[in-house]
Amino acid sequence: MAEQIKGLSKKGILDWRIQRVSSVLLAAYSVLLLGSIIVMPEFDFEAWRSLFLTTWMQMATLIALLAIAAHAWTGMWTIGTDYLSSQNAGSKANRLRYVYQSICLLVLVTYVIWGIRILWGNQ
Repeated sequence: MAEQIKGLSKKGILDWRIQRVSSVLLAAYSVLLLGSIIVMPEFDFEAWRSLFLTTWMQMATLIALLAIAAHAWTGMWTIGTDYLSSQNAGSKANRLRYVYQSICLLVLVTYVIWGIRILWGNQ
């Protein structure tokens, strides 16, 4: 009997919802960012910097950063389990999948920490 593989939330439908909700959040952030750029009287470094110094934009950017990390993790986890897994638990494929997913997770955590540091670092 085939073993059911479950992802981040341990239920496939919740992983699907994570992907969809994160997509909507990223689309909304894109519209917000584009709208903010359009209404700027001047589009220069100081205007850009002052936009990202506002708390509401920092919070929106943090939400977008977390949404893209969740979206990316769900997608990369799916790729890892679809293409790098095997029915044999001790196989090279499972070790490769573990290494792949560990690297992906490390990169995503690094990006999130780096993004937070950029948002609230040196103001």
